[in-house]
Amino acid sequence: MADPFSVRIGVRGYETDTQGHLNQSVYLQYAEHARWSLLRHGGISQSDLLASGVGPVALETTIRYKRELLAGDEVDVSCAFVWGEGKTFRIEQTVRKADGTVSAEVTAVGGLLDLKLRKLINDPRERFRGLAGDPAAFGL
Repeated sequence: MADPFSVRIGVRGYETDTQGHLNQSVYLQYAEHARWSLLRHGGISQSDLLASGVGPVALETTIRYKRELLAGDEVDVSCAFVWGEGKTFRIEQTVRKADGTVSAEVTAVGGLLDLKLRKLINDPRERFRGLAGDPAAFGL
């Protein structure tokens, strides 16, 4: 099995809290950045999604904090889609320091929203397969 897609991010000082740790909300931003980066890597742009009448939605996100991050640390944020049956899918992500230490694990449940009907589409896996220039990037 190939390593999941990942993107490197440098922790900036203004992203830290009064203890000098990366602020909790920034982990969500890093995860979101990695998800959009994977979409682009797999050949799906935000405009492609909108033109096809769908938009990704986050339904649930869980973060497990493992080790602190400080300003100046560099992290690799991975992103892998896990497909099931039905209207939703999981995205599994790891925030890993450059030395390999896991700082956080992020698991999200998402779907694709039909922008006219305002309802989740029935088979997001097939929609991704149809939109992607590289379906393998999404485990398809």
